[in-house]
Amino acid sequence: MVAATILYPDAVPVLPLNVNPNVKAFLSIHKDLFSMVSSNEINLDEVERLIVVDVNRWERLDRMDGLRHRDDLEIILWDHHSNDGNIRHTWKCQEEMGATITLMIRQIKAQQSVLNPIQATLFLAGLYEDTGNLTFPSSKPEDAYAAAYLLEQKADLNVIGTFLRPAYGEKQKNILFQMLQSTERIKLNGYSISICTLNIKGHVESLAVVVNMYREIVNVDAAFGVFMNKDRGRCIVIGRSNAEGLNIGAIMRSMGGGGHPAAGSVMLNSDSADEVEEWIKELIQKGQQASVQISDLMSFPVFTISPDTRMQDVALTLREKGCTGLPVVDDGKLVGIISRRDFRKIKKKSQMEVPVKAFMSTGVKSIDPGMSPMQAARLMVKHDIGRFPVVENGRIIGIVTRSDTMHYIYDLLPD
Repeated sequence: MVAATILYPDAVPVLPLNVNPNVKAFLSIHKDLFSMVSSNEINLDEVERLIVVDVNRWERLDRMDGLRHRDDLEIILWDHHSNDGNIRHTWKCQEEMGATITLMIRQIKAQQSVLNPIQATLFLAGLYEDTGNLTFPSSKPEDAYAAAYLLEQKADLNVIGTFLRPAYGEKQKNILFQMLQSTERIKLNGYSISICTLNIKGHVESLAVVVNMYREIVNVDAAFGVFMNKDRGRCIVIGRSNAEGLNIGAIMRSMGGGGHPAAGSVMLNSDSADEVEEWIKELIQKGQQASVQISDLMSFPVFTISPDTRMQDVALTLREKGCTGLPVVDDGKLVGIISRRDFRKIKKKSQMEVPVKAFMSTGVKSIDPGMSPMQAARLMVKHDIGRFPVVENGRIIGIVTRSDTMHYIYDLLPD
């Protein structure tokens, strides 16, 4: 919003009624430097042009409904969300980017506008907040270039470190404790999910911080907090994820809200927690059907051997196939894995005639065909295993290797 006042000097910045606690803290120190007004101070009849930043839906704008059906209104839209909203714009700059400020920095540089250190610091704080310090998957190279430019304009990292601390007080601590007391985990499409419902009273800040901490503590791929305010007949849903392929923003947009692949939220007029929870589950199941799964990467059919195969024959097969390991299957069921490293157990030549079941590794780790490549990669790191049999209904249907997952993660798959 402040960047918009640089690009459009005649514009009046209108501060939302509810702002991020970090923003509130920044403004409490710098408010004399930014001339901002609230939405109830604006006479909508006098507005000729509306500049919208970082949102593209009327519901996200405070008290602007009086402008919604004005045909004579010029609307300029700046947004980094890829989804189409319901604001009919006259002109827009809408690109998928880590942060909207990155798009605006591009124009500020093109206009050769001069930034002071305070503006540069504010913009860099916003960029870091939106991109998780450039770690969110939605971050783009241009976000990093924009950050470098703002540092050149004397953005102060010490100030940013002060104001980007998560606001976490007694209220947030109590809510987190209650969530942890009712923790439940479910599996959906190979992802571990936790949906926690809690009744709250009044306005509680920094619920997103609580949900993110909750997800990290219970160690799930995605966590959803459904915060019911029954006095007002509505609820807030906040989602956080660190799983590739599980797009929280898309789920929240389907519910009428918004967000990014790793984070999102929505305000709902609902007093039924069960209905909201079922809706989330349904959207996760529908939304992941088109995602890349292990079944898309695995090799099949799988060459297997029986437990009675001689080690001598196993050695020949490994050499012929050019592979480092083979699944051992008995009556269609996976019972073990034999790899080249297992041959280190052989101390005598006569042991080469011994059946493979004497040397194979049992307690084999396998994965589900619905898992994501990133989940498989994490398991490979955790267990130091280079390949996983893919098992469905107790039967091996394929095999996926470390190379398969790395080729996908680094986008090296053939077209």
